[in-house]
Amino acid sequence: MLLVLAGAAGYSLIEGWSFAQSLYRTILAVTTVESPAAATWAGRLLTVVLLVGGIGAALYTFTLLATVVVEGGLPKYFEQRRRARMLENLRDHFILCGYGRIGRIIARQLLRQSVPFVVVERDEHAVQAALEDGALAVEADASREDVLRRVGIERARGLIAAVGTDAENVYAVLSARVLRPDLFIVGRAETEDATLKLKRAGASRVVSPYEIGGLQIAQTALRPAVVDFVELATSSDNLELAMEEITVAGTSGLAKRSLLDANLRQRFGVIVVGIQRADLRMEFNPDPDAIIGGGDKLVVLGRPESLKKLETEAGGHAGAVA
Repeated sequence: MLLVLAGAAGYSLIEGWSFAQSLYRTILAVTTVESPAAATWAGRLLTVVLLVGGIGAALYTFTLLATVVVEGGLPKYFEQRRRARMLENLRDHFILCGYGRIGRIIARQLLRQSVPFVVVERDEHAVQAALEDGALAVEADASREDVLRRVGIERARGLIAAVGTDAENVYAVLSARVLRPDLFIVGRAETEDATLKLKRAGASRVVSPYEIGGLQIAQTALRPAVVDFVELATSSDNLELAMEEITVAGTSGLAKRSLLDANLRQRFGVIVVGIQRADLRMEFNPDPDAIIGGGDKLVVLGRPESLKKLETEAGGHAGAVA
């Protein structure tokens, strides 16, 4: 464009042509379609410069495009565009902050259960590992509000802060809570002090892998049969038995009915282990006359196909109980 404008100005000054005529003849010269009939030697010299410049610009553009294609720049561009479209289409998903040892385990469980999620990780090698594992990943800082908006926090089902340090997790939770006061947030903590800070930052639940690991080892030593049963009921690989939490919508036919009236055992073949009330109170082994309220979550045990039928009846959604 600069070459064309410079040529048009040059012809106008040297040959005395109008700007429109100069522009027209410049384009002919640059595209090598026709050489303008310049009356002066200066005009002819300008024509030579424009011809050489036009051919050079064309060769440079061709070389640049060839380099982009050969070096994989074009496929990378299309891959980035594809990921951007996937991010825009994400709905009811989890935002997984961090893809270390804990993050990989979480991602593996989400993938097994076909739960949509996106990984936010600063380390490029970890991002590449997440992509190779089949996850959607973004190389960015999870504590930045613009990054959380980019991965669709306003449409997200929840956020899991599993970054390498407690400080990073606190910042990620705080940023997420500011953007979405109603979002369900799970934070990873390594110390008791971090647990308190994460709760103050707005985490809905705080999990300490070390504490859970220690309790699991102790329970396995003391009550191995109980641990085996819980693992069987909560494993995503088990096709015979599953434990799920199912939200009962206020418009569902199950709302405002007792467990006895709902007849869940006979109709769906499931066992109600507990009811989490809308105010987060948990009732274990509820009485048959316990009333199911709108917004309550039923913790039930049964076959996967039975749980799907109950989920449809409840009008809510199911999520694995950990």
